[in-house]
Amino acid sequence: MSIQIIEHDGAPEYAIVPFREWETMVDRLEELEDIRDGCTASAAIAAGEETYPQEFAKRLSSKENPLKVWREYRKLTLATLAKRCGVSIPALSQIENDKRAPSVDLLLKLSKVLCCDMEDLIRGED
Repeated sequence: MSIQIIEHDGAPEYAIVPFREWETMVDRLEELEDIRDGCTASAAIAAGEETYPQEFAKRLSSKENPLKVWREYRKLTLATLAKRCGVSIPALSQIENDKRAPSVDLLLKLSKVLCCDMEDLIRGED
């Protein structure tokens, strides 16, 4: 590696490297960041962080109602979820069919039963 050092008042101030060498250093740093990110993700999974299958992620990013996606992912029927949240089956059905919006209180109950964040149950803006 050929580096030119520029000094100021007798101390190194700047290091100048050929552009190709600079690109190589940046590429290697990016690779190290990717390795670090991979190690962090692996440690989180080993510590019990939940992972999700691709099909589930696709459904969540589609126009499908997120409550329905989460309920089906957790393998719960409307009746079971309704009972655990203290709400009627028709009320949940209306929410899943975008005919009714859930209250904040109900979102909190749903998120606890479905083991997700409240925000996960709200459709993003299109």
